[in-house]
Amino acid sequence: MEFLDQLLFYPLDQLPFYLIALMIAFTVHEFAHAYAAYKFGDPTAKMLGRVTLNPAVHFDFLGIFLLLIAGFGWARPVPVNRDNFSRPRRMSVIVSAVGPLSNLALGIVGALIYAALYQFGVIDAVGTNRVDQAVHIFFNTFILLNFFLCLFNLIPLPPLDGYRILSEVLPPRVSARLRVIEQWSILIFLMIIIVPAFQAHTIRPLYNAAHMLSIEFLNLFILLFGG
Repeated sequence: MEFLDQLLFYPLDQLPFYLIALMIAFTVHEFAHAYAAYKFGDPTAKMLGRVTLNPAVHFDFLGIFLLLIAGFGWARPVPVNRDNFSRPRRMSVIVSAVGPLSNLALGIVGALIYAALYQFGVIDAVGTNRVDQAVHIFFNTFILLNFFLCLFNLIPLPPLDGYRILSEVLPPRVSARLRVIEQWSILIFLMIIIVPAFQAHTIRPLYNAAHMLSIEFLNLFILLFGG
């Protein structure tokens, strides 16, 4: 058990809560991409069985492995063929944007449920029993994680959604030049999540912003529920 505690990024006793939260966040994110692309006329994801809420279809082995030992990973990207869209640029932007927006929606819904449980006395503020403690850990993790994923995926670097959005809204000539860096996408991504110097300008500010969003939405819903 000590070996696992040293190997894993997350505390072993809290690992199930992180895995469940990530499973929901990743699955809904990728499903949103696949569903939007299918509705816009691209059957690629549908034919590959990606228009589903089955987590096993969306999880990537290396992404999950790095998640456990480094604290952050990824799901399997949804393949999209923009040539199947009637309006490729506009629809590509929407397909890319619905992923982060789905995480934003999950974070808001999570904050709403958490505030309701607290305000209506289902759980207490200090978590005096193990059930209350588990609820606190899960919702804090779930809300923060989804807000963070929303913000992180909007970074305009490949292979993130923010880059796909940027490449579609920029003039085609500029977008073509940007594609040169796509071959380095995995290296860029790994540097962002592993190298401390890059973390200081990406992961940490976004984590702080996600934390503030969590607090603001929780305070808002507690206020709405009469707190």
